[in-house]
This record gives sequence, C-alpha cells and structure tokens, in this order.
Amino acid sequence: MRKSITASLVLAAALGLAACSEKAQDETAEAANAIGSDAEATADNAAADVANVGDEAMGAAENAADATGAALENGADAVRNGTAKTLDDAGNELKEGAQEVRD
Repeated sequence: MRKSITASLVLAAALGLAACSEKAQDETAEAANAIGSDAEATADNAAADVANVGDEAMGAAENAADATGAALENGADAVRNGTAKTLDDAGNELKEGAQEVRD
C-alpha cells in the first residue's frame, strides 16, 4: 500500500512537472519524497503500535491466568485445612465419647 501511495504521488508529480522549470521540478520531487517518507514512517509507527498493544494484551492475559491459578490454589488450601480441622475435631469428639463410655 505504501508503494502504491508513493508511486501515485511520484506519477502525479511527474505529470505536473512537464510544464515547470527545473528548479520547480526539483522542489516538487523533494516534496513528493518527503510525503512518501512521512507516509512510510506513519505506517511503520502504526504497525509498531499494533504490535505493542498485542504484547500488552498478552501480558495482561498471563497476569490474569496467574492470579486465577493463585486464587484456586489458595481456595484448595483453605478447603484442605478446613477438612483437616473438621476431621481432627471429629476424632477428638470420638475419643472423648469413648473415654466417657469407659468411665
């Protein structure tokens, strides 16, 4: 696309230059080159911006996945700890009940 824009500008400049002085032709050619360079730089910058947005999105997705994994792990730990405490309490109650029966 950049090449077609640049080619169109050069062609338009060349047609317009046919009736102009050499100095005017040189200045017009320089202006066309500057416009082509600016268009190319703008396209390059836009491509770099799009790449950066993609990288930032990937980083955010990775951070979200890490946070989700940590939350799941913390939840699993809480369930394990709660279950262990409940089983310990139940075991202690059984021991106390058995002791009372013996006494």
